[in-house]
Amino acid sequence: MKAEIIAVGTEILTGQIVNTNAQFLSEKLASLGIDVYFQTAVGDNENRLLSILEIAKKRSDLVILCGGLGPTEDDLTKQVLAKFLNRRLVFDQVAMEKLDRFFASRLDYVRTPNNERQAQIVEDSISLQNETGLAVGGVIEVSGVTYVVLPGPPSELKPMVNNELIPILATDQKLYSRVLRFFGIGESQLVTLLGDLIDAQIDPTIAPYAKTGEVTLRLSTKASSQKEADTKFAYLEKKILAVQTFEKQRLVDLFYAYGDDNSLAQTTFELLRRAGKTVTAAESLTAGLFQATLANFSGASNVFSGGFVTYSMEEKSRMLDIPLADLEKHGVVSAFTAKKMAEQARKLTASDYAVSLTGVAGPDSLEGYPAGTVYIGLATTENVQSFKVNIAGRSRTDVRKIAVLHAFNQLRKTLLKNENML
Repeated sequence: MKAEIIAVGTEILTGQIVNTNAQFLSEKLASLGIDVYFQTAVGDNENRLLSILEIAKKRSDLVILCGGLGPTEDDLTKQVLAKFLNRRLVFDQVAMEKLDRFFASRLDYVRTPNNERQAQIVEDSISLQNETGLAVGGVIEVSGVTYVVLPGPPSELKPMVNNELIPILATDQKLYSRVLRFFGIGESQLVTLLGDLIDAQIDPTIAPYAKTGEVTLRLSTKASSQKEADTKFAYLEKKILAVQTFEKQRLVDLFYAYGDDNSLAQTTFELLRRAGKTVTAAESLTAGLFQATLANFSGASNVFSGGFVTYSMEEKSRMLDIPLADLEKHGVVSAFTAKKMAEQARKLTASDYAVSLTGVAGPDSLEGYPAGTVYIGLATTENVQSFKVNIAGRSRTDVRKIAVLHAFNQLRKTLLKNENML
């Protein structure tokens, strides 16, 4: 394994501090049989750090970044690495709880929003907890290169390396992970339901991550082979999916796919393509977002030939051939309108399925309904249904995005049901 150490901090370049971390890390890595081929120091500058990372990924298997994890704007190591890897920054639950305890016990310290930067890690990383400080470290493997983020102060870096990083590197085993994706449950509820499993976790570990409208669980383990890792994951996954929610569902009913990139929309698209079925949509509050999402996928024209964006009541009537008097009687925000929109869209395009979305994106109420009230229609060749969804406390943009996710989920469940009936 070829390793590279990147020390981040303008104070190193100006000679204000001596980079003793590089010597410590080189000795530790050598004891593990890992060769350090390059050592670099770079200032607190995004473009220069990005250029160093671009070079490092081409020549090293292990890239260790030290420093730049603090709360100030010039502490940008995690932010730049996240940008370089095209990942988000997410909050590590353990580090966030430590941050809460620290400020709760120190009345002489004022907590500011930027303090929370120290509890962030690059999405999909394995966290490295900080025994003597607040800045959490992390390990992530992308495209065959392992990236490690460590704090700069030696008093924090050394315990983290000895107690957190070395046990990961000092083994012939590799890191494996499996991502479970859920829709219809929030991160806080999922963590509560899995509290006993999370508290007892040793190997594999469980890391929840919230996304807009959904949540994922990353299971991680060290194993000598994919087969060994899969055996560990299968045992834990069975336990997770059997957990019952507060609504008396099992988590398996809310699970929809594996993987980092297998979105709810893509999962539904693949089901449509596999079944050889077509779909259309009539959208009001989402203004074509459902259709635009479908069009992101290669081969979309095989399942989607066109649809409707009918924002006003008059356009719903004119484009979908729904009597205006009926729309005025029932209102835009209604189960009737959602069903008629889906029914007519399917008939007019001769599609196998049709989805409709109507409701209140916000921030103002409409027809007496609060922002976040959404009706989704789903028409098939056999029947038409409507579903009411309440997406409260969200921005206008998030209401629209989550409404589209609900529409894809209803279509996904219908496709699976029809597939199982064959």
